[in-house]
Amino acid sequence: MTDATPDITHHRQGRAGFIVLNRPQALNALTLPMIRGLQAALDAHVADPAVQVIVVHASAPRAFCAGGDMRRIRELSLEGRIDEAMTFFREEYALNLAIATCPKPYVAWMDGIVMGGGLGLSVHGRHRLVTERSVLAMPETAIGFFPDVGGSYFLPRLPMNAGRWVGLTGTRLNGDEATVLGLGSQRLDSADQAALFAALADDDAPVPAVIDRFARPVDDAGIRARFARRGQWFDGADIAAIDANLAAAAETDADAATLLATLRSMSPYAMRTSLALLERGRGHTLPQALDDELVLTEAVIQHPDFIEGVRAVLVDKDRQPRWQPA
Repeated sequence: MTDATPDITHHRQGRAGFIVLNRPQALNALTLPMIRGLQAALDAHVADPAVQVIVVHASAPRAFCAGGDMRRIRELSLEGRIDEAMTFFREEYALNLAIATCPKPYVAWMDGIVMGGGLGLSVHGRHRLVTERSVLAMPETAIGFFPDVGGSYFLPRLPMNAGRWVGLTGTRLNGDEATVLGLGSQRLDSADQAALFAALADDDAPVPAVIDRFARPVDDAGIRARFARRGQWFDGADIAAIDANLAAAAETDADAATLLATLRSMSPYAMRTSLALLERGRGHTLPQALDDELVLTEAVIQHPDFIEGVRAVLVDKDRQPRWQPA
């Protein structure tokens, strides 16, 4: 069974309904047709009484999903087609909420690159499976944007103040690190994909029990110690305080020095906006957070920093953005 876009396909095998992202040449960056295809596939599997578990994965191992197609959003903004751009975000956020409220077990196979909108397709699900090849990040401040797709809800709820340093610096996390923070629910080996999918489809055991057979332990002591230090550095009232904490720690700590350099390279406008949004999100439900993000999106995609950030990172790729203010 194939949807209107070849970039999304879905089928049933045994008790499992599979949804496949199939735009590998673009690292499965989400377009509006893909979002609509994903929603249609999800609805079909939810409605099918033969489907007892829903599994979302990519057709190729390099990337689960690298996020939304922000180059296209920039083009629409420059052309003044804001309503069209907002349709993308409106339907994307509705899909995020549908995943969070899915009445059937939802399994995201988060192998390879999982960034931005890719987290929106995975972290809201019940089972978030990462591997040794997983690379997770919310890199939006580098393009003058903010951590959306419910980021203002799930990031403030991460332990060790991780929502701040993940959301503000776009730090990349491997599978073990993502599991420690709870973005991944379990760590598996990529080589077990076929066996896991077959078991999910054909086994009568409960879904959590099937996944547990393939889960690998994570040696988290060193990770937690490192992340706890980061949490202290990012425990500031505003960006200036966080910068000062990092600057002091950077004199003797290489990790702090790296984070400080990264922080100072991001859009100041995007960082201030993101920090305020994350603080608001602490007290919000997911629907409230998504509503907040949708309102903010309309302003941010018209801001000079978004236009410039996408140019520097995704269009010209010179990595030399000129922020306003600098």
